[in-house]
Amino acid sequence: MRESFLNTIQQRFGHDPIWILVIGDLMLDRYLFGDVQRISPEAPVPVVLLKSQDERAGGAANVAANLRGLEISTRIAGVVGDDREAHTLLGLMQDIGVDTRHVYHSTRRPTITKTRILGGHQQMMRLDQEDAAAFSNDEHSALQVMISQALADRPAAIILSDYAKGMLSDAVCQNVIAQARSASIPVLVDPKGRDYSKYQGATGLTPNKRETAEACDVGMNDNQALLAAAEQLRTQLKLEFLAVTRGEEGITVLNAQGSTHLAATARQVYDVSGAGDTVISTLTAGLAHGLPLHDAIELANIAAGIVVGKVGTVPINKAELEHELQSQQSAAQADKVCTLENLLARVQAWRNRGERIVFTNGCFDLLHAGHVTYLEAAHNTGNRLVLGLNTDRSVSALKGPTRPVIHEQDRARVLAALESVDAVILFDEDTPIELIKAVRPDIIVKGSDYTEDQVVGGTEVKSWGGKVALIDVVPGRSTSNIIQKLAS
Repeated sequence: MRESFLNTIQQRFGHDPIWILVIGDLMLDRYLFGDVQRISPEAPVPVVLLKSQDERAGGAANVAANLRGLEISTRIAGVVGDDREAHTLLGLMQDIGVDTRHVYHSTRRPTITKTRILGGHQQMMRLDQEDAAAFSNDEHSALQVMISQALADRPAAIILSDYAKGMLSDAVCQNVIAQARSASIPVLVDPKGRDYSKYQGATGLTPNKRETAEACDVGMNDNQALLAAAEQLRTQLKLEFLAVTRGEEGITVLNAQGSTHLAATARQVYDVSGAGDTVISTLTAGLAHGLPLHDAIELANIAAGIVVGKVGTVPINKAELEHELQSQQSAAQADKVCTLENLLARVQAWRNRGERIVFTNGCFDLLHAGHVTYLEAAHNTGNRLVLGLNTDRSVSALKGPTRPVIHEQDRARVLAALESVDAVILFDEDTPIELIKAVRPDIIVKGSDYTEDQVVGGTEVKSWGGKVALIDVVPGRSTSNIIQKLAS
């Protein structure tokens, strides 16, 4: 799975000529960083000694920043004021390559700005600058024109980033969704408020747990009731999916096929600010580049686990997501080398999902193209391939005292790196018959240089309704030939 994610990111993110439109509440996030060493003598409040300050894209602008961090071409539509903060925010957007041509400058309201004062990693205070007055008809009309112009250029996907600041009114949301549906453009929404009716007909929503509870009018602490109500909401709004982000509990995805839960991946949480922006950005990027929903959600979950380990609103970037995937891929590969207890637990889990278990075995000394081709073909006879690997002792018993060339743990680790192999287990017996009886595979595979009656375990597998599959071997490829060539 991690290898598939890496291939998608490395080969498609930043290379495919697609772009994504973000529509929503634009904000400037200002951070004042300092140290707290005493309490003020003037009032019972901490004194923060200012050390540094920073200004970052916030709200819908942070969604766009996340997309650009993933090297996705991005345009943004929203409203800023006629002030210094607007100049700063648009400058930040343009510096990272976000197209701001569809941003409306209003003389009626300031640019939304949130100033956070931090002592160490602890947020001490937040100061908000905004105007809660309803958008005027002139502002709405100008916005509708800009949004229609953007939609005419056919984005690959649209994100509605709602922070309940008035930009995404019922009329704006329904107009965008209607135009997008007629053009078969997916619309993903990060929602706010109690009434989600304005999002009806969107492709998917990504509310957090608290937002879901408010929209469904249920308690947060009863997960079963919460998710049942969320599924009812998904049906009412005619959504393809609803993904509930649940903080340290992970993400639960609801769609017509049922529900799927993904555990959180963060190792350490410093700040959840902007994590929802990272989720919807990465999810949309994945879907726009052809990932299935479950895979796109899992990728978004991994990205969120990275950003919550940082202080403040910090977008994801492609390089750190690749690095995390590579780390997880290496860990997952090493984890494929199993004890019998671990293997049987995995086999049972696969079987519970209706997956067919394939078994094969061998020495696999000096891995070569013939081995790789054979294992790929073996995997394709079912869903999960378990590989029984001869220990060094049993290889020597079969091949002679000069074999194996490669130590058993090294052979196991190399085989575990193959995408076609789902589990590797060492066995020390002369044959793997006891291992086969324990695993009870649905299919047992050997090379076509065997006959079916020669396959160890074939009779047993057929006795419980399984079958034997014989696969053609690649001619001229063998460990013995390689050793002879090296010796000559």
